[in-house]
Amino acid sequence: MMRFRSLGSGSGGNATLVEAGGLLPFRLLVDCGLGIRQLAVRLGQAGLQAEDIDAVFITHEHGDHIGCAHTLALRYRIPVWMSQGTHSAIGSPDFDGLLHIARDAKAIDMGGLQLMPFTVPHDAREPLQLSCTDGSSKLGILTDLGHATPHVMAHLQACHALLLESNHDTDLLDQSVYPPFLKRRVGGDYGHLSNMAAAAIANAVNHGGLKHVVAAHLSAKNNRPDLVQEVLSNALGCQPGDIVVAGPSSGTPWMQL
Repeated sequence: MMRFRSLGSGSGGNATLVEAGGLLPFRLLVDCGLGIRQLAVRLGQAGLQAEDIDAVFITHEHGDHIGCAHTLALRYRIPVWMSQGTHSAIGSPDFDGLLHIARDAKAIDMGGLQLMPFTVPHDAREPLQLSCTDGSSKLGILTDLGHATPHVMAHLQACHALLLESNHDTDLLDQSVYPPFLKRRVGGDYGHLSNMAAAAIANAVNHGGLKHVVAAHLSAKNNRPDLVQEVLSNALGCQPGDIVVAGPSSGTPWMQL
């Protein structure tokens, strides 16, 4: 049995809980882009506390993803996985033996949960996104990338749930007050996915067993939940209300696979 829950998603901070197992579940925190106090609040809303986290996986070094990972790991003795490039990009801090290096397409066995990291095109040193499986269900997490490569698409096949970046509406980004260089960065091949790009990914990996699609990392200025739900539901052939949007402070409820 596996379930997941976003604790919040957006430029202000990203964190996702993945839980696998029954009476003694294994709990993974994917990204930790919050302050240590805010993380405690969000975990409390999920019925948990920091001591309940068994491992942390960091996708890349940007502040809205790395957050309090170092403090959390040392304070609660939680092992952390990240790429060598990510560790170098944050200054190679000492994790006191808790750091594990994640590599593209190299499975990480955590007992009741197996992770498969994969490289993505994003403006970071060595960014990794990932899929998670308990052997019967598969969750794909894809929150920061400029475009979907064949390598990315291969790793998203046969997912039963997707946490999928839908960062911006192209028209809203074009009309926004962002300076030209920032518009180019966000909308470029190493920036963030537009709603239409996210919809194309969802459509390409859609199958009868895809149960949940959660739209994540929405821009507060260049997107709206209703736009995301309309575009993704059209791509998947479902109702707009079937698309769950991960809020920046509310995240999502627990979602069962």
